[in-house]
Amino acid sequence: MLGAWVLLGAALALRCRGEPASLRRAADSSGRCTYSFTVASPVEAGCPEAGAVPELRAELAALTARLSRLEGRGPRGAEAGGCGELLRAKERLEEEKGRLERENAELARRLQSSAARCPPGAGGGSPAAIPPRAPGKGEWGARPGAVEPPRAGPAVARLAASVPAHPVPGPAAAPRWDPQPLAYQELQSERTEVPASRLLEETALGRPGSEDSGCGELVWVGEPVVFGRAESIAGKYGVWMKDPEPVAPFTRETTWRVDTVGTEVRQLFQYEAAEQLAQGYPAKVHILPQPLESTGAVVYRGGLFFQPRRSRAVARYDLRGEAVTAQREIPGAGFHGQYPYAWGGYTDIDLAVDETGLWVIYSTEKARGAIVLSKLDPETLEIQRTWETNIRKRGVANSFVICGTLYTVSSYSAPNATINFAYDTATGTSRALSIPFENRFRYLSMVDYNPAERQLFAWDSFNMVTYPIRLSQA
Repeated sequence: MLGAWVLLGAALALRCRGEPASLRRAADSSGRCTYSFTVASPVEAGCPEAGAVPELRAELAALTARLSRLEGRGPRGAEAGGCGELLRAKERLEEEKGRLERENAELARRLQSSAARCPPGAGGGSPAAIPPRAPGKGEWGARPGAVEPPRAGPAVARLAASVPAHPVPGPAAAPRWDPQPLAYQELQSERTEVPASRLLEETALGRPGSEDSGCGELVWVGEPVVFGRAESIAGKYGVWMKDPEPVAPFTRETTWRVDTVGTEVRQLFQYEAAEQLAQGYPAKVHILPQPLESTGAVVYRGGLFFQPRRSRAVARYDLRGEAVTAQREIPGAGFHGQYPYAWGGYTDIDLAVDETGLWVIYSTEKARGAIVLSKLDPETLEIQRTWETNIRKRGVANSFVICGTLYTVSSYSAPNATINFAYDTATGTSRALSIPFENRFRYLSMVDYNPAERQLFAWDSFNMVTYPIRLSQA
C-alpha cells in the first residue's frame, strides 16, 4: 500500500510540472492489485540502447527490494515460516498424545481382565491375608541355612504396585486370619577372621572369659575391645574402672572415668553403665577436694583410691559421702617423676586391685628404681606387707596384679608388645614371660585388672578398651 501512494505522489508531482503522465490500476497474473503510471522522459527523445536494459533492471530490482523492506514482507514471511513449524510440531504432539491414550486404555483393559480372573476370597481381606509359616517349616531367617528367594527387579515392582491387590484364596476349611502388624528381621551374616594359631591355643586351653574355679597364672591376653573414646586433649591419658566389690547405691555396672591431662585434675565422671560411657554423657561429675596425679587410681569397695598431686601419699575418696576419709604416705616412695613407668606421666605410684585386695606399686631410693609392691588396708591405708622385686620400674610400660602376682607390660607404644615379667608374692620369685599384648592405638597409659569381670581395663591414646584374659587352672 505504501508503494501505491509513492507512485501516486510521483504522478501528481509530474502533472504539476506539466509533464504528461498516466496512472493505471489493474490485477497482475497472480491476482494482486498493482498500480502503474507512464510518464514521458523530459530529456530523452528516444529509449536507451539495449545495453542499458540490464542496468535499469538492476535498479528496478533494488527499488523492489527497498519497497519490500518498507512494506515488511520479509519479517512477515519469516513469521509465517515459524508459525508453520509450530503448527507441525503441534500436530506431532497431538498424534503422540493420541497414541499414549490408546496404549493407556489398552493397559487398563488388560488389568481389568486380570482382576476378573482373580475373584476375592470369602473373607474379603487385605493383601497381607496369608498367615506366616510356623518356625522351622520354610520361613526365611527362622532356621540356620535358610535362603531368602531373589527379590523382584524395579520393573516388576512397579507393575505389581499398579495392580489391585487381592488375597490368594486358601482351603475352604482354613480359619479366618485376622491380620496384625508384623515385624520382619532381615537375615544378615557376618564374617570374623581369627588366626589359626589363636584357634589352636583356645582349643588347647579353653575359651577366654570362661569361669574358673579360682586363681591361676595368666596364660593368654586377647585383642582389645573399644568401649569409648575421649574427645578432648585432656583425655589423651586417663583411667577408667569399675568397682569389683561395689557399695550401694553403686553396682558393678557403674563405670568411673578420669581424664588426667592437666595440672588440676579434679573431675571424676560417673556413668550408670559402660554403654553410657560410650555415649559420652555422665550421670554425675564428682569434684575431688584435691587434684590427683597421673593414671594410677582405682575404685574399690565404694571408694576412689588415688595419689594426690605432688605427694607420696595415697588417699581414699568416699563415693557416697563425697569426701576424703583416709590419707597416708607411702614411706620412701618416689613421686612426681622420680620413678615412673617407661612412658613417664608422673606414674610413680600406681594402685591395683585383685582377688585378694588393694595394692600399691612404686619404687624407692633404697630399691634403686626396682618395683616395690605393698598390700594396703582399704579402710586405713596401712601397709600390711611389702615385697621388693628385681624388675626395674622405668624398664616396663605398666603393671597390674592378678591373684597376688605382679605382671608387667613390655612397651606402651609397640603394636606387638608382650607381658614380659611376673613376680609371685607367694614365693617371692620372678620369671620372664612372653604373652602377646596388642597396643592397638600405640600409647598405653593405664592398665588395671578387674577381678569381678576377669578382664584388663586399659587407656590407649584417647581410647578406653578392655582385654579378655585367661588364667591357668589352679
